[in-house]
Amino acid sequence: MSAAKSKASMLVVDDAVATLEMIQRKLDTQGYRVYTATSVPEAIEFLKGTAVDLVITDLKMPKVSGMELIRYVRENLRNTEVMMVTGYATVEGAVEAVKGGAQDYLSKPFTDQELFEAVERVMDKQRLRRTQAKKAEEPPSRHGLIGQSKAMKKIGADISKAASTEATILITGESGTGKELVARAIHYSSDRSSAPFVPINCGAIPRELFESELFGHMKGAFTGASESRAGFFQTADGGTIFLDEIGEMDLAVQVKLLRVLQDKEVFMVGSMRPRKVNVRILAATNMDLPVRVKKGSFREDLFFRISVITIEVPPLRDRGEDVLLLAQHFIHKFAQESNRPAPRLSDSVLQVLKNYSWPGNVRELENVIQRAVVMTDSDIIEVPDLPANMRFTGTHLERMQRTLAEVEAEHIRNVLASVDGNKTQAAQILGIDRKTLRQKLKDSPDPS
Repeated sequence: MSAAKSKASMLVVDDAVATLEMIQRKLDTQGYRVYTATSVPEAIEFLKGTAVDLVITDLKMPKVSGMELIRYVRENLRNTEVMMVTGYATVEGAVEAVKGGAQDYLSKPFTDQELFEAVERVMDKQRLRRTQAKKAEEPPSRHGLIGQSKAMKKIGADISKAASTEATILITGESGTGKELVARAIHYSSDRSSAPFVPINCGAIPRELFESELFGHMKGAFTGASESRAGFFQTADGGTIFLDEIGEMDLAVQVKLLRVLQDKEVFMVGSMRPRKVNVRILAATNMDLPVRVKKGSFREDLFFRISVITIEVPPLRDRGEDVLLLAQHFIHKFAQESNRPAPRLSDSVLQVLKNYSWPGNVRELENVIQRAVVMTDSDIIEVPDLPANMRFTGTHLERMQRTLAEVEAEHIRNVLASVDGNKTQAAQILGIDRKTLRQKLKDSPDPS
């Protein structure tokens, strides 16, 4: 066995010593720690005592083939990846290798760049899987806010600063980003944490009932008011009131809310006497309030009152690998609710989740994971378990990562198939002569 200094460790297995030395030399230049073995039994014996990140094995070797090594690694080494390298490239061989557990398949002869790219693809998959496993062990962040991205760390710092003040806070962000969770985190991190936190969806209350719901009403104040009833502000006395979707609030109620902010008192509907309230106001919106101010549908003075401090919650697409941490959290949540073991996300699903744009943000991710956990009977969530629009995205992204040669080869095969293999017709359609077509077919990469 031989080794070289590295950022990741690899075992290369091939019965041809010259090939071993060539691959080791190339990987050495990339900083990997490389071990070598000339047979499958030697490789297995080595792996029993030494952990490596990746096994690169030849397919055809005397006595024991590389497929046996792939099976050994898959059955015994959970954290080790496998890549097949062979001079006997066939579709059947590729399918067998992948089914057996190989993460990639490289045909001889190959260029340095092809080797480096194949190794990096496999290592990317390993990093994704390890990230998933690591995040599965991490507890949810404080008050249900989950995330380790730079954007979420800033939100955490903003929450700590906001919690130490009595200032009115405006929380902005797209729908589904978790604005209420931020509001709750501010409340429960503040000195008011033992008092009520009262959330109100301003868009869900009928306009004619808004004032009564917010400030309460006296008996007989209007038809149906058979008794006096306190409003949300009285309920939240001593604590925090959270006005979600404040941009939906009617202008008439905005005037009265401004009075509450200025005077710290409310007038119940039907009462002439004000009532003092000790309430901190947090507000949230997914609208552009300055634009609404210019249009006259939101009061400028109220906007300045509620936005003493503004916290912008980032969309999920800007939170990097937080999506994997959140997905893992939701998997365990819904698996527990369904009284079943938590399934694992396949490598392909991890890639789709990372690359999807998430227009519905965290709420959409939660719904996607709930559906997948409920609908799949397998212990692995695969791409077909995702919604159709996400399956297309995943396929599209994979196709976008192909080389120009691979795209050209596929187009040539499709044209040939459309003319039942007639090379003359195919060449005419492609705008090349038969000789060039023959050469391109000869040089085209293996479709596997």
